[in-house]
Amino acid sequence: MNSYPSIHFMGPSNTDQHRIYTVSELTSDIKDILEKTYPFIWIYGEISNFNVPASGHFYFTIKDEHAQVNAIMFRNQNRNLKFKPEDGISITGLGRISVYEPRGTYQIIFEYLEPKGTGAIQMAFEQLKKRLADEGLFDEKHKNPLPFLPGKISIITSPTGAVVHDILKIIDGRFSNLHLEIVPVKVQGNGAEDEIRSAIEMINARGDSDVAILARGGGSLEDLHAFNSEDVARAVFASKIPIISAVGHETDFSITDFVADFRAPTPSAAAELAVPYKKDLSRKITDLSDVLTTRFLRYFGHLQTILKRMSSRLVHPNRKIVDLRLRTDDMLGRINRAFKNSLLTYHERLWWRIKRLFSNNPSIQIKLLKDNVDIQNSNIYIYIQILISNKRSMLRELEAKLYTLSPEAILARGYSITRTIPDAAVIRDPQEVSIGQDLEVMVSGGAFICSVKRK
Repeated sequence: MNSYPSIHFMGPSNTDQHRIYTVSELTSDIKDILEKTYPFIWIYGEISNFNVPASGHFYFTIKDEHAQVNAIMFRNQNRNLKFKPEDGISITGLGRISVYEPRGTYQIIFEYLEPKGTGAIQMAFEQLKKRLADEGLFDEKHKNPLPFLPGKISIITSPTGAVVHDILKIIDGRFSNLHLEIVPVKVQGNGAEDEIRSAIEMINARGDSDVAILARGGGSLEDLHAFNSEDVARAVFASKIPIISAVGHETDFSITDFVADFRAPTPSAAAELAVPYKKDLSRKITDLSDVLTTRFLRYFGHLQTILKRMSSRLVHPNRKIVDLRLRTDDMLGRINRAFKNSLLTYHERLWWRIKRLFSNNPSIQIKLLKDNVDIQNSNIYIYIQILISNKRSMLRELEAKLYTLSPEAILARGYSITRTIPDAAVIRDPQEVSIGQDLEVMVSGGAFICSVKRK
């Protein structure tokens, strides 16, 4: 026979010694303990199960190798974030512990989030920026002016990115056949800082470049680390060659932007800063040449007028005046010839440059396009004529069909229409008329009145 331990149940008389909690009471007490013990905490972990419902709140799980906890960040806080949380991102955040009583689970309500390492990088960036600014590396008095028309441009960037292609395209469109040098460097990752610094030192050691463009595309603060390093900043500051910094997008700023002689919002803008339009320069040369010629001729004419006025006032000695006049005419002729030869030389040089400038004249392409337009116009005209002819044939055919089905054509084939008088109702059945009733009969040639004799 099995023996069971005796079990004693406490009766109502013992409730004052052993408190019995309800689920709500227990959960409420746990909530008070957690929220008072952990009002605000910093926590580090990896995001998973990230979800954004229609409310705009962030719901996710933060975990490490051994545990996980639910987390939430309300819309009023998450709209100020400078990054978008995603699954797999490691973050550091400030939040408070809370218990969701309906489910009896605890969660962290975050007030602030940042990706792992971003805070440290940003702090280092601001500290270096302040230190270099205090040393005067950002002062305008240290900036070198850009040359009006550089003979050689060094482009320090990655040779495989889209940035170098954009710069080359814009410079070629503004001033073709310019001497360009691409100095390939890594723009991010290990070794990028040393390569950029060495490239700046190399072009300064050679000293044959008139301006340098330091460029890369946009990216995060980590991606731009090489351009926020102290070594690169000091190399840019020490450069005797003017440097245009074009790092990132228009809203991105790096240390090199503040140290460089010029800061361009984009790499394309840097190319526009470095090189003027060749067409504008050619036009300006032509205008100056015309002004110079006009002023010289006006000046020589003024001198001739003065000479004639002075000659007319002199009476003696005539012989000396004639000699001086001949000598003046000879000198004036020599000056004119020398000036014309000089103008011819400059004109030939200018024409040579114009022919080089317009070596890719689009007039041939324009003529081809014009001929194509004429052919298209001719084809359109022929097509319209054919279309009109077809429509006319269709109109005549429809007109013949319409006439065939018209009442006049039916009457012309010997049929007639009989109507009552005076209401003109068409008779379709002999039962609709009576003996002696007057009727109107319509035929092809007209109409006549008759009377019903019998049915």
